Amino acid sequence: MTELDRLIRSMIEAEGPMPIARFMQLALQHPEYGYYVKGDPLGVDGDFTTAPEVSQLFGETIGLWLADTWRRSCKPSPFALLELGPGRGTLMRDALRVCDRVLGFPQAMKLHLMESNITLREKQAETLGAYNPVYLEDLSDLPEMPLFVIANEFFDALPIYQYINTEAGWRERLIGLEGDKLVFVQSKKKVPMPLPEELPFFEMSMQAIAIVQLLSAHIAKHGGAFLIADYGATQGGQGDTLQAVSGHASVPVLEAAGQVDLTAHVDFAALAQVARRQGAFVPDVTAQGPFLQALGIEIRAAQLKLKATPEQAKAIDEAVARLLDPDQMGSLFKVMAIVPEGQNEVCGFT
Repeated sequence: MTELDRLIRSMIEAEGPMPIARFMQLALQHPEYGYYVKGDPLGVDGDFTTAPEVSQLFGETIGLWLADTWRRSCKPSPFALLELGPGRGTLMRDALRVCDRVLGFPQAMKLHLMESNITLREKQAETLGAYNPVYLEDLSDLPEMPLFVIANEFFDALPIYQYINTEAGWRERLIGLEGDKLVFVQSKKKVPMPLPEELPFFEMSMQAIAIVQLLSAHIAKHGGAFLIADYGATQGGQGDTLQAVSGHASVPVLEAAGQVDLTAHVDFAALAQVARRQGAFVPDVTAQGPFLQALGIEIRAAQLKLKATPEQAKAIDEAVARLLDPDQMGSLFKVMAIVPEGQNEVCGFT
């Protein structure tokens, strides 16, 4: 039992069952014991691997999208470029290697990062220090200028609420105690907000909705674009997707709080609806594979292979397959763009 496990149990004993969102917030972001405030969870020796760590091709392709979208936005200068949860800085490094070649882009860009992990901030300083990034503690501190945002595997780690449709009506799914063991329980109170009666189960992230609402309103007012890449469904909220991962394998959700990663699938439909309500345009969400192919990732891979050894060429092919294949990351991972209303041609989206 971890120190955070003990703390959570004492809170439940004192206050009663805990919302899943509260449990996730403590497990991931507790200032002393939270999973995301210490260490480096990425890579082969960590708990999971993200697309930028699979291959430089992912970040370079995102860079192409960013450069094209900036051009379609009439090349605003100055503008803020923000990455949410930049990890080791790998994606942004690879993207800016492309964007630095675009006339006027590097001079106009003001790099901003949002990162809670101290260890990863140190690695970002090594990777992106030349760009003098500004760290944001609160999104309300964004400068009033055009804003381009990249969020890769950020929203899946935001706390969620879960609800069960019972014979007595909708009830929130909570975390309680059975002896000294954490278990899922149901609230005795009826959920005060309307939920779709035709569904047996529903989950949502209010924090994700709040972030998209704020950033979409900023983009609708000042210009820019927002690209979200994550795993989930175009129609979410209809099933239990909460999971825990450690050492690249699934583990029990309610054990070892603070020592394992907790995630849930992103509800892209809900986020798109929120963005549109702020006056932004959202093209149809697409799968990661077709998005990367539309931006020419296979052409770039062929270019890299021209100067590669046979072993390097094989590694490139394997990385591209992992990013594109429907049975790997190509289908489960989705991509969504948010741009100002009227700017309805977005590269990579039909």
